[in-house]
Amino acid sequence: MRGTRTLWCHGSIAILMAVASACTGEDDLQGMPDGQIDPADLDDMETAYQAAVAEAAGEVLYVPPTTQGLRLNLDQAEAAIAIEVLAAGDPLPGTDLEEFAAAKAAFETEEEIEDGLGPIFNENGCVKCHGIGATGGSGLNIERRFGRFANGVFNTLAAEGGSLRDLFSNGTYDFNGQSCTIPVEATPADANVVERGRRSIPLFGLGLFDSLPDAVFAQVQATQPADRVGFARRVPTLFPDSRDPAQSNGGTRLARFGWKLGVPSLVQFSADAYMNEMGITTQSCVRGASITAFANEQFPNNVAPPAGCNGGDLAPANPAGNPAIPQFTDDVVGSCAGGLSEVQDDVALFRTFMEHLAPVPRDFSAGTTLINQGEQVFAAIGCAGCHVNGIFITPANPFNGVPGRAQFQLFSDMMLHDMGAAADGIGQNDGDDAFRTRQIRTPILRGLRLEQSFMHDGRATTIEGAINAHGGTPATQAAANFNNLSAANRTRIMAFLNSL
Repeated sequence: MRGTRTLWCHGSIAILMAVASACTGEDDLQGMPDGQIDPADLDDMETAYQAAVAEAAGEVLYVPPTTQGLRLNLDQAEAAIAIEVLAAGDPLPGTDLEEFAAAKAAFETEEEIEDGLGPIFNENGCVKCHGIGATGGSGLNIERRFGRFANGVFNTLAAEGGSLRDLFSNGTYDFNGQSCTIPVEATPADANVVERGRRSIPLFGLGLFDSLPDAVFAQVQATQPADRVGFARRVPTLFPDSRDPAQSNGGTRLARFGWKLGVPSLVQFSADAYMNEMGITTQSCVRGASITAFANEQFPNNVAPPAGCNGGDLAPANPAGNPAIPQFTDDVVGSCAGGLSEVQDDVALFRTFMEHLAPVPRDFSAGTTLINQGEQVFAAIGCAGCHVNGIFITPANPFNGVPGRAQFQLFSDMMLHDMGAAADGIGQNDGDDAFRTRQIRTPILRGLRLEQSFMHDGRATTIEGAINAHGGTPATQAAANFNNLSAANRTRIMAFLNSL
């Protein structure tokens, strides 16, 4: 059986030999704990990993670090294309630069009430929440959530506008001579989980991960220590990406995005954020079906504006009575007859921008040796169990047009973990138990040096503060290990983290 050893010793394929040398003791790292995995555990991991690859018809999507002891599929990692860009915000190699520039311009556009902004919203443009380091980064904005936890289950209070509480409204405006006022959304009195913050996440490299099939999660899980195997979450594809044969209307996909892993693809992420964060609703077509999951206006505390107020904004209304195109949907494709697949223009541009953003390039100015040793320390104290530092590899022919058989690192398993008291207590769905409300998706550390706040709610303002803010076991043990490091090893691990 797999044991519960919490200390790993492993490193990046890209800097394999340097880190391997450090892990085997050829370089003396002061005060380091024993980072070796029990051979029986390695045997079980290898068996599980090989089975996961076989389940993917032999397609290798994740290569574990060799210094973990699993010397598997190194040839595929070495053969994969390296993604090389100069700066944060650069597009992936091979991207159509004119299309990318147009998509970036749409991402940076500020919306107005005439465009459909509102009736309630958190910001009036994508870049307002995703601009730190470069367009597409994270933000300092903290959205707010509420809900009710009683009798062991979570209630999103959707009937009262939950769990997201938008921070702004369209206020007072005139429509056809009628004065209309949209109030700011409030936390309802029956909520007992209140003012829980969510920080916007960086988007660099997400198109590479979106290209991976569901099978990638099993390959990662097979190589994680037993006490920190990530939880994958299968969710409905409310807006399937028509370019991917594996996504279908009414189907499901393992979620990839969102702090609670509620979003299965970048196209759904785009439409969801456009509606929930900016209040701009859209209708699209996928294989002849009208996609209306993000077509209905969100009202403050679910109370609609008075009749004659155009649904809460000043975007032109659609003819009433068509269930395939709601009256107050702001931007529509129209009829989906003939098996049409067409993504609404703005949503398509947001998707194009996000899926072609390259991962942030590493900064090795502190010295490769010091950084490589820091990665060893990072792994040995237990951080790499969740912030995995293996290599992801895209499929040969990705459906979304990113480079095929390209290698990349995110330093996240892209799965959920129990964060204990550090979590926000917010469930993704009605009926979630306490364990579900404590789960948070492992944040991507690639690009960490660009961040100005940390954790899901931005509570920490330094990397050290973020490490000590971790909750749940074994994350608290990893934090304790960090605090017990010698000065030399702390210098090493901080050099590694600041290179990301």
